[in-house]
Amino acid sequence: MTARVLVIEDNPASLELMIYLLESLGHTALHTRDGEEGIYIARTQLPDLILCDVQLPGIDGHEVCRQLKSHPASCAIPLVALTACAMVGDREKMLAEGFNDYLSKPINPEKFMDQIAPFLGIQTGKG
Repeated sequence: MTARVLVIEDNPASLELMIYLLESLGHTALHTRDGEEGIYIARTQLPDLILCDVQLPGIDGHEVCRQLKSHPASCAIPLVALTACAMVGDREKMLAEGFNDYLSKPINPEKFMDQIAPFLGIQTGKG
């Protein structure tokens, strides 16, 4: 299955890595470095999954989550938080805010697709 994944990430290296990983497996990577533009893309392009950095300039990932989850066009799209903040309780906080999951950065290329596969209905054969 080919998926359309929106990546909202302001770090160029992280963004480039995720785009590369997604596209190397045949998925379409929509992307932006800006939370406000990410909200617009999500509502107009309706991707299959959104990966969103939490620490964005301007509208941060928390606000992106709030706006996407409160809007009928985007509320059902799985939204995964991306953050370098990997403290005890952070995952639970992200889930309580409305994110569907949480991935810590830096992204591990070997595990990345296995981590997002459940949101795309993909079976990886690992487990």
